[in-house]
Amino acid sequence: MGGSYSDLAGKVVVVTGGSRGIGAETAREFAAQGARVCVVGRDGGALDGVVEGISKDGGAAVAVIADVTDSGALERVREETEARFGPVDVVAAFAGGQGFPVPSAELTEERWREVIDSDLTSAFLTVRTFLAGMAERGSGAFILMSSAAGRQPSLANLAYGAANAGVVMMARHLAREVGPKGVRVNCIAPSAILTEKVEAMMPGEIKERVAADHPLGRIGTPGDVAQAALFLASEAGGYLSGITIDVAGGKITN
Repeated sequence: MGGSYSDLAGKVVVVTGGSRGIGAETAREFAAQGARVCVVGRDGGALDGVVEGISKDGGAAVAVIADVTDSGALERVREETEARFGPVDVVAAFAGGQGFPVPSAELTEERWREVIDSDLTSAFLTVRTFLAGMAERGSGAFILMSSAAGRQPSLANLAYGAANAGVVMMARHLAREVGPKGVRVNCIAPSAILTEKVEAMMPGEIKERVAADHPLGRIGTPGDVAQAALFLASEAGGYLSGITIDVAGGKITN
C-alpha cells in the first residue's frame, strides 16, 4: 500500500476490468482508503474472489458481472451500484487489453473491430453511463486506461495502438467539455506491468530484458498503477484534468 487519501473514504467507486490484474488491485486499493467499490468484469468467480478479499480486510465492495461493450449491461452496473452504495463519485474505466502482436497486413476486419470495441468503445460507453449523473451533481472523476502503445509505436497490434491513442484524446476532449460541470477526466498509460497474465507468459530472461529497458530497472506492478489512480481520484489531484500519467518507470513514452 502506498499513499493515504482520507478524502476518498466514503466515496463510491466503479472499477471496470476488475476481475484480476490492474483492475483488481485498483479496487482493493480504493477499498483500503475507505471507498465503497463496485468491481466489474466478466469472470464471476474472479470478481467474487476480489470482493471476498476486500471484505476480509474490512472494506465494502460488490461485484457486478457485465460486458462493458454493452451499454445495457453498463446501465445495470450503474443501477446496482446506486442501489447498494449511492451515486457514483469515481469511475476507473480499466477494461481492455487486446495488444497481442499481429502484423497489420494480417489484421482482420473482425479483429480490428473487436479490439476497438474492447479498448476504446468500452471507455466511451462507460463514461456515457455515468457522466450525466456526475454533471448534475457538479462533481466526479473519471480515470481512463490507455497504454504506452497508445503513446508511441510499439510491438502491439495496430488496432490496440490506435484504440489507446484514442483513449488519451478522449480524456483531453472530455476534460475540456465537462470541466465546467465540475467533472474531471484523466488517463493512465502504463508500460510493462507484471500482472498475473504477464507473469505466466513471460520467461525469466525476457523479464530481465524488459526490466533493464526501464530506467528504474524493474517491471511495473499493478500497485504502481493503482497508486496513480488513487492520486488522480483524490483531492491531491483535484486541479488535474485532461492529463495522461505515464506509469513507465522512467521510460519516455510520448
